[in-house]
Formats: sequence, structure tokens, C-alpha cells
Amino acid sequence: MWRYVLKRSIQTAVVLLVMSFLVYILIGLMPGDPLDMLVESGPGMTPEAMASLRAMYGLDQPLPLRYWHWLMALLQGDLGYSRTHAVPVLQVIGPALWNTCKLMVLSFLVSVALAFVLGIISALRPGGMLDGAISLFAFAGISVPVFWLALMMILVFSVKLHWLPASGTYTSGDGSIIDQARYLVMPVITLALSHVGGFTRFIRSSMIETLRMDHIRTARAKGNRERRVIFYHALRNAMIPVLTVMALSFGALFNGALLTETMFAQPGMGKMIYDSIGSNDFNLALSGLLFAAFVTLLSNLIADLAYAWLDPRISL
Repeated sequence: MWRYVLKRSIQTAVVLLVMSFLVYILIGLMPGDPLDMLVESGPGMTPEAMASLRAMYGLDQPLPLRYWHWLMALLQGDLGYSRTHAVPVLQVIGPALWNTCKLMVLSFLVSVALAFVLGIISALRPGGMLDGAISLFAFAGISVPVFWLALMMILVFSVKLHWLPASGTYTSGDGSIIDQARYLVMPVITLALSHVGGFTRFIRSSMIETLRMDHIRTARAKGNRERRVIFYHALRNAMIPVLTVMALSFGALFNGALLTETMFAQPGMGKMIYDSIGSNDFNLALSGLLFAAFVTLLSNLIADLAYAWLDPRISL
């Protein structure tokens, strides 16, 4: 197994290296550069001073050479400075990453737990009224836009009922866990509902297919309890194709939290990446995008390792 993990780790490093080069070049080719806003704020700046600043920051060098200098600094643990925040990139990513991790992990757990319950119930009685109601709920979750769902949540639970705060992370002057939880309820439910429909459909179809297999009939013929047949024999085998979808969705949760974070004013990674690209903050945008790619690749590796644990017949 360790040999396989080492091989996949090398592949991950290669993918991140290629992606970092492409993203750096694409960001570098965007109109304007990090000094444009400085010129706008100081219209009296002379061309000589502007050329001196470009040479100081290395902006007069070709893009491949600038990327090489950035890569060498990255290997030494230096992600550079954020131009818009005027602090090291790590100081900006840290709080944003913590906020996104809370939102992403909680949403993932809620969506997976709800999808397992609905998917299994739906698979046990396919074609019935309950299956139809769950399928309708799943298709609605897939079809409803995240921003519309967020607006409806704010309108109902914040504006009309005054149960939950509409935006932010915690009350001014207070940072208790209970207070932060109140601000996370609507973002977590919104992001979870946007993924629970797809999870439910995959679990339902995989469970229906597994319950029709010969080893399930054999387990029932041996007198095993129905609960053991469902959760030990059927669910474990049905999880194998579902794991791929969940692993990819875990990375999508990280990248797709932008709308949720924007609607509820959550200062997370998605909003940080969006703002940094709009303000030509090269170091911050590139570091955030690479971290998002790393999370996606890591979730895929964990899914592959889980295959062998779920089914020993699968060889890494």
C-alpha cells in the first residue's frame, strides 16, 4: 500500500506543478498587473519611477522566469506577500481556510448522512410513494440554484421569523461556539441541500443494483437478519461506486463554496480566491487555487484507498 501511496503522491506533485505553471501564466496574461492600482492612486508617478518599481518586483522579467523565481520561493516555504492585504499570504489563507473547512466539513457530513438515510429507504421500496417523494426531493435539490436557495433561507429564517442571523460569522464582541453555530446553520444547510440530491440518487441506484445480486439472496437464505443484510452485505458493496462521487464532490464543496460564502458573507477560501483574482493579487490567487486542487487530489487518493478497505478483492 505504501508503494501505491508514494506513486500517487508523485503523480499529485506533478499535477500540481503543471497546474501551477498554467495558472501562473494565465494570471500573468490578464489585463493589468499588481502595480496598476498604485499608478491609479498616484497619477503623478513618472515613467522612470514606474520602471524602477517594475524592476524591484520583477515584473519586467518574462513570465516563465518570474514563475521560476516563485517556484523556488515556494519550495522554501515562502508563498510571498498579498498585495491587497499587505501581509504574508499564509496569514490571509489561515483564517479563510478555517472558515471554509468548518462550512465544507459540516455540509459534507450533513449531506452524506441525509443521503444515506433517504437513499436506503428509497432503495428498499423502489417505485412506491415514498420513493417518488424522495426522488422529487432529490431532483429539486439538484435543480434549485444555490443563490436562490440562500436568498429564500435568508428571507424566511432571518427576515420573516428572525430565528437566525442573515450574514457574518459571529456577533461583534462575541466568538463563542454557540454564537458561531448560529451563523453557520443556514450556510451549512444551503450547501448540504445542493449536494444531497445527487448523493441520494447515486446511493439509491447502487443499493438497488446490489440488493439484486446473488450474494444478497444467499445471505438472506442463510437466515441473516434483514438489518445485517442491508448494512453489512449490501451497503458495503454499494459504497464502492458512490465513494468516487463523494470524493469528487468533497473537492467540489471546497471550490463551490464561493456562492454560499458570498451570499452569507462568510470570509472563506472561495470568496478569497474570487477577490484576489479580481484585484490582481497574484500570490494569493495562485496559492488559493493550488490548495483547492490539492484538496481535490487528496480526496481522490483517500477514495482509492477506501476501495481496498471496502472490498479486499480490489488491488491497489
